[in-house]
Amino acid sequence: MMKKRKEYVGDVIRDKTDKTVVVSVERIIKDPRFKKYLKRTTNYMAHDAENACQSGDRVKFIETRPLSARKKWVVLEILKKAGEN
Repeated sequence: MMKKRKEYVGDVIRDKTDKTVVVSVERIIKDPRFKKYLKRTTNYMAHDAENACQSGDRVKFIETRPLSARKKWVVLEILKKAGEN
């Protein structure tokens, strides 16, 4: 039985390296002590084979086998290009 892969949606914040983008994912957590909602961000390095992503794009990416020491994600699709409404 195959394990279900994690899938996230985030914003590309860096696209300087070849075939790699850095994607920022924002999530909301509730502080257990103060009962306050807080925003937390996590950055993921994702593989972009065609170098199609630009900084500011909204992308969907999925977990895969390790491609390098820090890169374990692959971009599935670009949901919204930078500058589009």
